[in-house]
Amino acid sequence: MKVLVTGGAGHIGSILVRELLRKGYSVRVVDTFFFGEDSLKEVSNQLEIIKGDIRSYSDFNGIDAVIDLAAISNDPSGELDPKLTESINYKGRVRIARLAKKNGVKRYVLPSSCAIYGVTTGVADESSPVNPLTTYAKSNYACENEVLQLADQNFTVAILRQATVFGFSYKMRFDTLVNSMTMDMFVQKKIILKGDGSEYRPFVHVKDTSNALIRLMEAESELVNKKIYNIAIENVKVYDLAKRVCNTLNMPFNTEFGTWVDKRNYRVSAKKIKRELGFTPKISIEEGIKEIYKALENGTLKVDDKYFTVKWYKKLIEEENSYLVNTTDI
Repeated sequence: MKVLVTGGAGHIGSILVRELLRKGYSVRVVDTFFFGEDSLKEVSNQLEIIKGDIRSYSDFNGIDAVIDLAAISNDPSGELDPKLTESINYKGRVRIARLAKKNGVKRYVLPSSCAIYGVTTGVADESSPVNPLTTYAKSNYACENEVLQLADQNFTVAILRQATVFGFSYKMRFDTLVNSMTMDMFVQKKIILKGDGSEYRPFVHVKDTSNALIRLMEAESELVNKKIYNIAIENVKVYDLAKRVCNTLNMPFNTEFGTWVDKRNYRVSAKKIKRELGFTPKISIEEGIKEIYKALENGTLKVDDKYFTVKWYKKLIEEENSYLVNTTDI
């Protein structure tokens, strides 16, 4: 079975392709390589790698399933250029789904985001109202709605709404909460919060969400077709998360507070994926903290600009990167 992974060199993608290879799948990666090619260096001889943009890519020869990760990857980055974000995260991925179906691909898995819930008063499940507050979240939700309409008995569409991802990756990110707090403690022995830390976030390890995506790809069509699943291991207040980072590292609790207010505040339930597919995340927040800190200590990870998504995108936009400045409607 051959799997096309768009965005396969990214934070989740570089873990996902290794999990697919470990399971014996043949893998084709399509990526713009905004952040370089090092994340796949160790496995490049086991992959088919194509440098390309989902807004123009069209080769589905031999592909049995698509996991469509390619996207501007978080809420702040999405606001740098909303038109660009919409052209990739919404229109580009819908384009890939349509072409996949047209070319006889049997399964399409969309990695979406729990950010579409925006603000919840309780714990949101997959039937709860959504309230996308950012371009990133709105693009994810628009894409969900459109690709679900493509599903039929010959084309299985399944969606995974991912919690905030944490943990070591071959393409690291230091702008997600667990990762950034761990990096803060390594570099400056204190955690900088943007606000008061009262907002909730759900969390999931990068390897767990990768394996959940594979589970949706492998499951019998009648179980997952036209369905949406949340994936998270737990919901934690940002302030409490900062405490846990310090406790896990056996370091004094040292936090600075900002004045910025994040309107997003949501908790999610991941009971459906456990109930219907028997999938449960395994890797705790504490394990993620330890693996990142250890990688920083031993030099496996370094604090580099390309691991901060907004900072790196700004640099590419200033350099007029050909993919990033191409905001032509599809």
